Amino acid sequence: MSGEPTLDTGASPIVSAAGGSAPVESVVGADSWLIALDIDGTVMTEGGVISDAVIAEVGRLRDAGHQIMIATGRSADLTLPVAARLGLRADYVVCSNGAVTLGRDDTSETGYRSVYIEEFSPREVLTTVAGTLDDAGFAVEDAFGNMFYKGEFPKQAITAVSREVSFDELLDISATRVVVLSPSHSQEDFLEIVETMGLHKVSYNVGWTAWLDIAPFGVTKATALERVRTWLGIPESRVMAVGDGRNDIDMLTWASRAGRGVAMGQAPDDVLEAASEVTGADVDDGLAAVLRTL
Repeated sequence: MSGEPTLDTGASPIVSAAGGSAPVESVVGADSWLIALDIDGTVMTEGGVISDAVIAEVGRLRDAGHQIMIATGRSADLTLPVAARLGLRADYVVCSNGAVTLGRDDTSETGYRSVYIEEFSPREVLTTVAGTLDDAGFAVEDAFGNMFYKGEFPKQAITAVSREVSFDELLDISATRVVVLSPSHSQEDFLEIVETMGLHKVSYNVGWTAWLDIAPFGVTKATALERVRTWLGIPESRVMAVGDGRNDIDMLTWASRAGRGVAMGQAPDDVLEAASEVTGADVDDGLAAVLRTL
């Protein structure tokens, strides 16, 4: 689960940042909130639908001057099109479960550039997991958003910046995120297997299916969002985070301390326990409902 200790990578994360000051010039109103939204199961249903009600509420809060942004486990390549569908041009975007933070850059082709990146060596975690899960698929995402993979992955996870490589090639890539997919296991079976691996020194999250996200030690959506909050100068009492997955637990705990950590209605029990509030399920426009309260 989110924040649980896992594999020792044998090396400290490599950190590249844009210096001590905020990397993007922002105008933040005195009453502005920082609102961080997960994508899958929060903004978007499992079927890829973003409702008109969600788009309308995101637009209303954007136009009111709030800092409404995405915080997701997705790579940048799979995140920015969703932000565009929402009509968002946020100052910051958090991707790869907090390992990559993008800042707005109007001179860039995508409209964003990387402003904070944290990496680790995937060698030990991959060899450990591969020794337990013979039929698994593996992927490594690098600091440039490229995804290198070995094995079977869903079509929606394969993008123009994805490339199939050998397992040995994966071991030498400096990673911002490692993904393990084991379609032959249920979520419960997969979680039990992961818990018995004795992993430590990197952070991992088990998703709604047999999908394991592994990030540098101590790196979560919460650590990235706290950095963004500091850059923007928004008080802790005016943060809201909304999510539904185990990779949202740290984010919801962070927001709940002084602000609002909101779990979607369909979230697992451990996610619900981490939140200070619960809204409706994704298919019932739960996100739109809670955004209407601001």
